[in-house]
Amino acid sequence: ENDALFVNQKNHRISPRTVQNIVKKRALEVGVTVNVHPHMLRHAAATHFLQSSHDLRTVQEFLGHKSIKSTQVYTHLDFLELSKVYDEFHPRAKK
Repeated sequence: ENDALFVNQKNHRISPRTVQNIVKKRALEVGVTVNVHPHMLRHAAATHFLQSSHDLRTVQEFLGHKSIKSTQVYTHLDFLELSKVYDEFHPRAKK
């Protein structure tokens, strides 16, 4: 049984380059003009997941990272988002 995430019509694993080409082609088809690549999609998914869950450990599990430091590389919070979390959860925040 093939455990690959992406396979062709013959159920063979497709190459990373083929995945890159598919992502780039689909992005152009919908009008995205920046150079999109699969890793960018992973980074965006991790960032959105962190913004909605506010739990870095959960994102770590989602991404399959052994080290939390690896997860921190893929995720980033802007100051506004960080201040919203602080205001909502910190006991001394203005309510």
